[in-house]
Amino acid sequence: MSKNYPDIIRSTSAQMAELRTGIPEVSKGFTSLAQAATRDGALDRKTKELIALALGVAAHCDACIGFHVQALVRANVTRAELEEALGVAIYMGGGPSLMYAADALAAYEQFAPTASDT
Repeated sequence: MSKNYPDIIRSTSAQMAELRTGIPEVSKGFTSLAQAATRDGALDRKTKELIALALGVAAHCDACIGFHVQALVRANVTRAELEEALGVAIYMGGGPSLMYAADALAAYEQFAPTASDT
């Protein structure tokens, strides 16, 4: 059974919107943290998203994979860049990360179906 990453992030976004109404200050704080952490600095945004994806793979988080792959596609990540980051995630996380790395590649194909290997 294949996971549908656009549906996963759509559903998770709706659930997070509901959660934000109950804990708005926490949500604002997390949003500020995310914006600060992913802003261009010594590392560019794409590199930071690749790190976030690798951590999402290692944590076995489907929604994290979906959100970060979508952000990477928007940042014009290449399949080769994605695969190298997934290789590091597999190295650090072992067999379970291998399974989620395969899912991350499927997410990439869903968000960027016409993406080239360049």
